[in-house]
Amino acid sequence: MISANMLDAKTNLSKYVAAVANRKEPFVVLLRNGVPVAKIVPYQEDPGSRIGIAKGKIPALCSLEDFNSIDVSSDFLGDQELL
Repeated sequence: MISANMLDAKTNLSKYVAAVANRKEPFVVLLRNGVPVAKIVPYQEDPGSRIGIAKGKIPALCSLEDFNSIDVSSDFLGDQELL
């Protein structure tokens, strides 16, 4: 791990970024008055959003007509007949 004050970071920023990018260093800590304020870390791609996580796992109906033709009355009434 490298720690660098702001003046040193301004002077050697490209060197620190290269060290992190090449995995020679896991991260670089930037200090202001001896206090850690920021960290330079390797870029990682976003693992993706959760939207579409169930794609292909839930069957979809082909059209609105197919959806409207489903009888759901037994879900609400059990085995009773509609009036």
